[in-house]
Amino acid sequence: MADRSLESVSLPLEVRARLAELELELSEGDITQKGYEKKRSKLIGAYLPQPPAANGAAAVRCRLQHSEGAARRMLRTANIGVCDIREAAARERAASTAGNRPLFYFRFGVDQALPQERRTPVTPSSSSRYHRRRSSGSRDERYRSDVHTEAVQAALAKHKERKMAVPMPSKRRSLVVQTSMDAYTPPDTSSGSEDEGSVQGDSQGTPTSSQGSINMEHWISQAIHGSTTSTTSSSSTQSGGSGAAHRLADVMAQTHIGKLWTRSMKVAYNILHKLGTKQEPMVRPGDRVTLVFPNNDPAAFMVAFYGCLLAEVVPVPIEVPLTRKDAGSQQIGFLLGSCGVTVALTSDACHKGLPKSPTGEIPQFKGWPKLLWFVTESKHLSKPPRDWFPHIKDANNDTAYIEYKTCKDGSVLGVTVTRIALLTHCQALTQACGYTEAETIVNVLDFKKDVGLWHGILTSVMNMMHVISIPYSLMKVNPLSWIQKVCQYKAKVACVKSRDMHWALVAHRDQRDINLSSLRMLIVADGANPWSISSCDAFLNVFQSKGLRQEVICPCASSPEALTVAIRRPTDDSNQPPGRGVLSMHGLTYGVIRVDSEEKLSVLTVQDVGLVMPGAIMCSVKPDGIPQLCKTDEIGELCVCAIATGTSYYGLSGMTKNTFEVFPMTSSGGPITEYPFIRTGLLGFIGPGGLVFVIGKMDGLMVVSGRRHNADDIVATALAVEPMKFVYRGRIAVFSVSVLHDERIVIVAEQRPDSTEEDSFQWMSRVLQAIDSIHQVGVYCLALVPANTLPKTPLGGIHLSETKQLFLEGSLHPCNVLMCPHTCVTNLPKPRQKQPEIGPASVMVGNLVSGKRIAQASGRDLGQIEDNDQARKFLFLSEVLQWRAQTTPDHVLYTLLNCRGTIANSLTCVQLHKRAEKIAVMLMERGHLQDGDHVALVYPPGIDLIAAFYGCLYAGCVPITVRPPHPQNIATTLPTVKMIVEVSRSACLMTTQLICKLLRSREAAAAVDVRTWPPVLDTDDLPKKRPAQIYKPSNPETLAYLDFSVSTTGMLAGVKMSHAATSAFCRSIKLQCELYPSREVAICLDPYCGLGFVLWCLCSVYSGHQSILIPPSELETNPALWLLAVSQYKVRDTFCSYSVMELCTKGLGSQTESLKARGLDLSRVRTCVVVAEERPRIALTQSFSKLFKDLGLHPRAVSTSLGCRVNLAICLQPHRLGKLAEQGTSGPDPTTVYVDMRALRHDRVRLVERGSPHSLPLMESGKILPGVRIIIANPETKGPLGDSHLGEIWVHSTHNASGYFTIYGDESLQSDHFNSRLSFGDTQTIWARTGYLGFLRRTELTDANGERHDALYVVGALDEAMELRGMRYHPIDIETSVIRAHKSITECAVFTWTNLLVVVVELDGSEQEALDLVPLVTNVVLEEHYLIVGVVVVVDIGVIPINSRGEKQRMHLRDGFLADQLDPIYVAYNM
Repeated sequence: MADRSLESVSLPLEVRARLAELELELSEGDITQKGYEKKRSKLIGAYLPQPPAANGAAAVRCRLQHSEGAARRMLRTANIGVCDIREAAARERAASTAGNRPLFYFRFGVDQALPQERRTPVTPSSSSRYHRRRSSGSRDERYRSDVHTEAVQAALAKHKERKMAVPMPSKRRSLVVQTSMDAYTPPDTSSGSEDEGSVQGDSQGTPTSSQGSINMEHWISQAIHGSTTSTTSSSSTQSGGSGAAHRLADVMAQTHIGKLWTRSMKVAYNILHKLGTKQEPMVRPGDRVTLVFPNNDPAAFMVAFYGCLLAEVVPVPIEVPLTRKDAGSQQIGFLLGSCGVTVALTSDACHKGLPKSPTGEIPQFKGWPKLLWFVTESKHLSKPPRDWFPHIKDANNDTAYIEYKTCKDGSVLGVTVTRIALLTHCQALTQACGYTEAETIVNVLDFKKDVGLWHGILTSVMNMMHVISIPYSLMKVNPLSWIQKVCQYKAKVACVKSRDMHWALVAHRDQRDINLSSLRMLIVADGANPWSISSCDAFLNVFQSKGLRQEVICPCASSPEALTVAIRRPTDDSNQPPGRGVLSMHGLTYGVIRVDSEEKLSVLTVQDVGLVMPGAIMCSVKPDGIPQLCKTDEIGELCVCAIATGTSYYGLSGMTKNTFEVFPMTSSGGPITEYPFIRTGLLGFIGPGGLVFVIGKMDGLMVVSGRRHNADDIVATALAVEPMKFVYRGRIAVFSVSVLHDERIVIVAEQRPDSTEEDSFQWMSRVLQAIDSIHQVGVYCLALVPANTLPKTPLGGIHLSETKQLFLEGSLHPCNVLMCPHTCVTNLPKPRQKQPEIGPASVMVGNLVSGKRIAQASGRDLGQIEDNDQARKFLFLSEVLQWRAQTTPDHVLYTLLNCRGTIANSLTCVQLHKRAEKIAVMLMERGHLQDGDHVALVYPPGIDLIAAFYGCLYAGCVPITVRPPHPQNIATTLPTVKMIVEVSRSACLMTTQLICKLLRSREAAAAVDVRTWPPVLDTDDLPKKRPAQIYKPSNPETLAYLDFSVSTTGMLAGVKMSHAATSAFCRSIKLQCELYPSREVAICLDPYCGLGFVLWCLCSVYSGHQSILIPPSELETNPALWLLAVSQYKVRDTFCSYSVMELCTKGLGSQTESLKARGLDLSRVRTCVVVAEERPRIALTQSFSKLFKDLGLHPRAVSTSLGCRVNLAICLQPHRLGKLAEQGTSGPDPTTVYVDMRALRHDRVRLVERGSPHSLPLMESGKILPGVRIIIANPETKGPLGDSHLGEIWVHSTHNASGYFTIYGDESLQSDHFNSRLSFGDTQTIWARTGYLGFLRRTELTDANGERHDALYVVGALDEAMELRGMRYHPIDIETSVIRAHKSITECAVFTWTNLLVVVVELDGSEQEALDLVPLVTNVVLEEHYLIVGVVVVVDIGVIPINSRGEKQRMHLRDGFLADQLDPIYVAYNM
């Protein structure tokens, strides 16, 4: 109804403008349909026929409109009605002063007209309007051409039936919620800057609503009149629009050439004479000063710019820094510093809006030199004397101004333009564009640089033209403002960009009074971009009926180095069509021109940018290598030879020579001219008739697999895939990153707030298909970020280098990521083809195999060692304990410390003996056990465990030490206890009273079946009597104890240790570590399996030394407990695990000074041995040594050991500091070698220098224990290997385990692991297979016996090694690379799933950082290991299971991943 009535009603201009703005807001999604209809009805309600009953209300409404409050409300809701009143006043003023015509018209943005909600931060209520998808505007017209869109849709149609090859990434619900629409800031456009009035805001650059309502009048007054204060601006704004209209009319009518001259003279005089002193002026002619002016103050900028020219000072215009962290701000500061800038010229309003420190001073921006801020308003300047005139010379080669240029890598260069070049350029533009005096030009471009500066500031003054400058703040509010000004002032010329035409296309509805017939030239500043042709065509199609002629559209090409390169001349011949070419995109990627038909999918339609500038010569040279002329069908970089160009990069002579002093060469090798050319940075060719065609920029060039692709073309293709449905306002960044010796394409787009996960993933898949079909190139990574979060350029575009930097640093915080390394990485090395290994037929001479020494070594021979070991005469440990209880009854064997570092308990020899006797009685009487029965010992680390173990030996039982369940985690830990008890076939379970209650608790009953427990004996209540006799085994080979542990592959394995092996083991450790009753040893290990159990329970009884026991669990409450105990008891030998060392390194890193003050002294430590069953962690041991070096720890004191299931200790580094304190030594210092990681993958060992590419440091695992022989064998053929080969470590020793203990009795596995023989060579010796890959290397060092030292290096577990692409990879190598990839990755584990590599990373940070890790993890594995990651799983801290020795349980993790039990934050499936 309203629409039909509206046809017969003529609406005022301001109402029509407001309706156009509402249409734009609706199309952009900034207002809901309901809000649009409500505001529209309010606007047109007064102009529709009113029913009689409403007359009274209408009268009341009319009366209310005259009140002051209503005026304020109308000012907030009306769009630009006030502006049009001012324009009417301006026309009246202009008519009354016809004899004094103004030279310049400046059009300013009216920020008061912005709706209030556009100026305040988004709250949940105000952000609700962003929840709705845009109902119109399905594509971003800037990048759209009909041919290209149809090509994209046709390409996607081919893939319509194709299903997704990979599952969708899974995301934790909390992560989805946190990236909801309420978290977004108000939307901004890709072309406009942040609100131009925002410099009026607080120190953070955020405008407030009250400031937003007055800042425009304040700017006008301060910039032009220099007399109106903010108070009067505020009052005039609140009192209506008449006063403001008259002042703006004064502005538009009074900016004369004379006023420009007098104000510029005043600025020039003050710069030269009022800064510094007369003797030492701050600025002299030739110095550089920077101009800092906002985009809506062209008058003040023009005055300052010409003032610098008059003062012969070089202006360096830059953008206003709104915050200290603006994108690219630091590089701008570097430019200012290199130019020696010390003074910044700015306006009063801009100065007030800059960030301030608490003291009110402008802080020094990051990377900027210290600046003196100088305000150029007249009221702040002194009037020059009447006899002072600036020295005006003829145009010469002195620098006129410096224009900044942002490079592809984000660095900022300063292009110097001389005075002769400036003048010549203005003359050339005047001739090319046909400028005449008093013509009117509408300028929408940034007037501080590039085309906006050349036309709107320089050439316009030369020709005394009328300039109407329209800032982007007004374009945001009213996109049709530039067209309205063209109509209103019958402008002849307009300078715009493609986006301005696009905005006008969206908002032109209901604008019936548009007439563009006055335009003779519509300069499209970015017409060199290939996609600008679509904007030009669409604009012409719509506005041709409004008087726009085809020949009026004049695209131009420009660059900071060459200024205007080419421009299409305006003609009067409407029958002459512009130049246009349809080129094969596939041919362009190879740098050749191939004309194609528009029916093809992969074509690029380009338009000409006219002819070269008058007086210039242009040629095309090859982009790479020497500047050789291109052939007529080749694409090259355009080069120009002219006077009207830049001359250098300021202060960079080398880069200047490569860009501004280029001599194109012919095919014969000679230069085509003696005059130098300038590289424009534009890619293109010179077509028929001398027409110039540009297909892209050098900065946007991406060379992928030898083919060139333009970033703008990729953007256009991506936007043609239903862009407005997913991409927020068409904001897409395309760049390339170097991964694995080639460039990879990365696409980053801002995702609309209302897009769902599934829709976004589907859109990303379609984009990949479209780019693959049209460009025949794969996309490496496609990321979607929340709306309005990418770093912006000063005018609101995407800051490409900052975006790339954030991507590489892992700080982009995307909400969706799709990696496609499988499809686009095609330069991986070929998979390995395995060669036949050495067989029995190989020639063997002595210890040589194929010319190399057999990799075998041995420790000292136990039979040849003479010592006074009294324990040797006993075959059993139980006999040794009885002997010590008789000979040294009061000698302390064990001292247990609590978390406070005090002694919690201790045991002498006789105390241990007597307690063991009582436990033996209890086992026989209460447990009714027989000889050989198995007993599970479930004790916390301490004295009770030791006494229970020897009690079992006294009773003839076989003990099995079991870690007790954790009281806070019974559901997880108790099943493991139950499993060990059942697998070991324990007839009885001994424990403390506290744990006994825990095993019978309700929580335990929920975890396991408590009814199936064997009899549980509480050792807190022991009998008083002694046993009738102590059991003595009949045969040393009988079973002494069972050692159960979970391997790194997740297998529960128990090994059998005989009495003979146990005694031999203890003697070997005693000899290696030189342990005697007078020694004290600190042990911080878990006492349940392996070498940790032997050191905790057995060695002190055999050797007689005192063991200071420190439970590792106590370090959780007191991380310094272990080191304080070592210092307090003056311990010389200590043993720990990697988990203990890591806990000390992380927990005490910042406390070394306080520990030193507490008297912590580690200077007496001669050996700190890390007990482990893995490759030595060289980085951790070095960090530990370096951290505690200041506390006296010698860097060579830390060493490692090696144990495994078949042999609990193969290597153990003895005292290494014997030379320092006459402590004696039994071995040389350990060695560290660097091997080629790539050779290891082929089971080869190649030593390289430290720091070499792909070098891997490996530390010796310790000296081989006495009585141990080692050989390196091929795990498949079981043949011996040479020194240069990686193979399995086989061991022969008297303390080898007897075999596995399982209820299944897998004899074949036992025979293979414990009773293996070489397939050739020494086939008689029985070896045990350790399951570890390593190599031996004979060093130049000698041991105590003068023999050459053979060092053993462990690379990794054979069961964990991954066969990928025919090569052997070790998880620890990949994990080390991944942990280095990002600071938030605390832990990592890798495994294989089918044929995919799965990487699990623990995130120490917010969940928003989870998706940042996916590209970084993929990159680093590709670069360092030549592997493609199939799945990246981001989890919380603590998800990766780690055993008591600090070793990762990767197979447990794999099982949890396959069972979907990890609760991941994000799972990314790489395509």
